[in-house]
Amino acid sequence: MNTNPQYPGPAAGHPLSPADASAEAARLIRAAYTQEVPASMPTYYRDPTPAPAYGTAAPVAQPDSRIVPQWAAGVAVASIGVGAGITGLGCGAWLALQGLASVTLMGVLTVTLPLAGLAAVITAAGAAVARARSASTTNVYEGTVVQRTEITSTARGILSRSNITQ
Repeated sequence: MNTNPQYPGPAAGHPLSPADASAEAARLIRAAYTQEVPASMPTYYRDPTPAPAYGTAAPVAQPDSRIVPQWAAGVAVASIGVGAGITGLGCGAWLALQGLASVTLMGVLTVTLPLAGLAAVITAAGAAVARARSASTTNVYEGTVVQRTEITSTARGILSRSNITQ
Protein backbone atom coordinates (compact mmCIF):
# COMPACT_ATOMS: atom_id res chain seq x y z
CA MET A 1 0.00 0.00 0.00
CA ASN A 2 1.30 3.43 -0.94
CA THR A 3 0.66 6.08 1.68
CA ASN A 4 2.64 8.93 0.10
CA PRO A 5 0.22 11.39 -1.56
CA GLN A 6 3.01 12.55 -3.89
CA TYR A 7 2.94 9.15 -5.62
CA PRO A 8 -0.69 8.22 -6.26
CA GLY A 9 -1.16 4.73 -7.45
CA PRO A 10 -3.69 1.94 -7.86
CA ALA A 11 -3.76 1.37 -4.09
CA ALA A 12 -4.97 4.93 -3.53
CA GLY A 13 -7.96 4.26 -5.70
CA HIS A 14 -6.95 6.07 -8.87
CA PRO A 15 -4.55 4.24 -11.21
CA LEU A 16 -2.14 6.15 -13.48
CA SER A 17 -2.78 6.33 -17.16
CA PRO A 18 0.13 5.39 -19.45
CA ALA A 19 0.74 9.06 -20.28
CA ASP A 20 0.75 10.00 -16.57
CA ALA A 21 3.08 7.08 -15.76
CA SER A 22 5.45 8.17 -18.54
CA ALA A 23 5.44 11.77 -17.33
CA GLU A 24 6.03 10.68 -13.73
CA ALA A 25 8.95 8.43 -14.81
CA ALA A 26 10.50 11.29 -16.78
CA ARG A 27 10.12 13.60 -13.76
CA LEU A 28 11.77 11.05 -11.44
CA ILE A 29 14.69 10.51 -13.85
CA ARG A 30 15.12 14.27 -14.28
CA ALA A 31 15.11 14.76 -10.50
CA ALA A 32 17.67 11.99 -10.03
CA TYR A 33 20.13 13.46 -12.56
CA THR A 34 19.86 17.16 -11.74
CA GLN A 35 22.82 18.51 -9.82
CA GLU A 36 22.30 21.08 -7.21
CA VAL A 37 24.91 23.80 -7.48
CA PRO A 38 26.25 24.61 -4.02
CA ALA A 39 26.54 28.23 -3.02
CA SER A 40 29.96 29.55 -4.01
CA MET A 41 32.28 30.07 -1.10
CA PRO A 42 35.13 32.58 -1.17
CA THR A 43 38.56 30.96 -1.23
CA TYR A 44 40.39 33.94 0.23
CA TYR A 45 39.83 36.99 2.38
CA ARG A 46 41.72 40.25 2.14
CA ASP A 47 41.46 42.50 5.14
CA PRO A 48 40.88 46.05 3.83
CA THR A 49 42.04 47.79 6.98
CA PRO A 50 45.54 49.34 6.74
CA ALA A 51 48.37 47.91 8.81
CA PRO A 52 48.85 49.77 12.08
CA ALA A 53 51.83 52.11 12.44
CA TYR A 54 54.06 51.72 15.51
CA GLY A 55 55.38 55.16 16.26
CA THR A 56 56.00 58.30 14.26
CA ALA A 57 59.69 57.84 13.38
CA ALA A 58 60.79 57.67 9.74
CA PRO A 59 62.00 54.32 8.41
CA VAL A 60 65.71 53.62 8.91
CA ALA A 61 67.91 51.95 6.31
CA GLN A 62 69.14 48.56 7.46
CA PRO A 63 72.31 47.64 5.54
CA ASP A 64 73.00 44.00 4.74
CA SER A 65 75.95 42.86 6.85
CA ARG A 66 75.97 39.13 6.28
CA ILE A 67 79.42 37.54 6.41
CA VAL A 68 80.24 34.67 4.06
CA PRO A 69 82.87 32.23 5.38
CA GLN A 70 86.08 32.07 3.38
CA TRP A 71 85.70 28.35 2.68
CA ALA A 72 82.20 28.92 1.27
CA ALA A 73 83.48 31.63 -1.07
CA GLY A 74 86.32 29.33 -2.16
CA VAL A 75 83.92 26.47 -2.83
CA ALA A 76 81.68 28.78 -4.86
CA VAL A 77 84.59 30.04 -6.99
CA ALA A 78 85.94 26.50 -7.45
CA SER A 79 82.53 25.19 -8.51
CA ILE A 80 82.22 27.97 -11.07
CA GLY A 81 85.69 27.11 -12.42
CA VAL A 82 84.96 23.38 -12.55
CA GLY A 83 81.65 24.04 -14.29
CA ALA A 84 83.30 26.24 -16.90
CA GLY A 85 86.06 23.66 -17.44
CA ILE A 86 83.62 20.80 -17.84
CA THR A 87 81.58 22.90 -20.25
CA GLY A 88 84.73 23.51 -22.31
CA LEU A 89 85.58 19.81 -22.37
CA GLY A 90 82.01 18.96 -23.33
CA CYS A 91 82.08 21.46 -26.20
CA GLY A 92 85.41 20.09 -27.40
CA ALA A 93 84.13 16.51 -27.28
CA TRP A 94 80.98 17.58 -29.08
CA LEU A 95 83.00 19.22 -31.84
CA ALA A 96 85.28 16.17 -32.18
CA LEU A 97 82.33 13.79 -32.32
CA GLN A 98 80.53 16.03 -34.82
CA GLY A 99 83.59 15.70 -37.05
CA LEU A 100 83.65 11.93 -36.58
CA ALA A 101 79.94 11.71 -37.29
CA SER A 102 80.50 12.65 -40.93
CA VAL A 103 82.19 9.36 -41.79
CA THR A 104 84.24 9.54 -44.98
CA LEU A 105 87.32 7.61 -46.00
CA MET A 106 89.53 10.61 -45.36
CA GLY A 107 87.94 11.12 -41.93
CA VAL A 108 88.50 7.49 -40.94
CA LEU A 109 92.11 7.56 -42.18
CA THR A 110 92.76 10.86 -40.44
CA VAL A 111 91.65 9.39 -37.13
CA THR A 112 93.03 5.85 -37.41
CA LEU A 113 96.43 6.36 -39.10
CA PRO A 114 98.05 8.23 -36.19
CA LEU A 115 96.74 5.60 -33.78
CA ALA A 116 98.02 2.77 -35.97
CA GLY A 117 101.44 4.46 -36.26
CA LEU A 118 101.60 4.89 -32.48
CA ALA A 119 100.70 1.23 -31.97
CA ALA A 120 103.42 0.15 -34.42
CA VAL A 121 106.05 2.26 -32.62
CA ILE A 122 105.03 0.84 -29.22
CA THR A 123 105.12 -2.73 -30.56
CA ALA A 124 108.58 -2.21 -32.08
CA ALA A 125 109.92 -0.72 -28.85
CA GLY A 126 108.50 -3.61 -26.83
CA ALA A 127 110.07 -6.18 -29.18
CA ALA A 128 113.46 -4.41 -28.99
CA VAL A 129 113.37 -4.34 -25.19
CA ALA A 130 112.39 -8.03 -25.02
CA ARG A 131 115.20 -9.00 -27.43
CA ALA A 132 117.75 -6.96 -25.49
CA ARG A 133 116.80 -8.68 -22.25
CA SER A 134 116.84 -12.20 -23.69
CA ALA A 135 120.24 -11.72 -25.37
CA SER A 136 122.09 -11.09 -22.11
CA THR A 137 120.73 -14.05 -20.14
CA THR A 138 123.48 -16.49 -19.07
CA ASN A 139 122.59 -19.50 -16.96
CA VAL A 140 125.47 -21.08 -15.03
CA TYR A 141 124.70 -24.09 -12.89
CA GLU A 142 127.43 -25.32 -10.51
CA GLY A 143 127.43 -28.03 -7.87
CA THR A 144 125.89 -31.42 -7.44
CA VAL A 145 122.20 -32.00 -7.84
CA VAL A 146 120.42 -34.34 -5.46
CA GLN A 147 116.74 -35.08 -6.05
CA ARG A 148 114.70 -36.99 -3.47
CA THR A 149 111.02 -37.53 -3.75
CA GLU A 150 109.14 -39.45 -1.09
CA ILE A 151 105.44 -40.20 -1.33
CA THR A 152 103.54 -41.38 1.72
CA SER A 153 99.90 -42.34 1.50
CA THR A 154 97.53 -43.32 4.25
CA ALA A 155 93.99 -44.45 3.69
CA ARG A 156 91.64 -45.14 6.56
CA GLY A 157 87.95 -45.63 5.93
CA ILE A 158 86.43 -42.89 3.83
CA LEU A 159 89.24 -40.33 4.28
CA SER A 160 92.62 -40.58 2.61
CA ARG A 161 95.69 -38.36 2.69
CA SER A 162 98.78 -38.16 0.46
CA ASN A 163 101.98 -36.26 1.27
CA ILE A 164 104.74 -35.56 -1.21
CA THR A 165 107.98 -34.23 0.23
CA GLN A 166 111.04 -33.23 -1.72
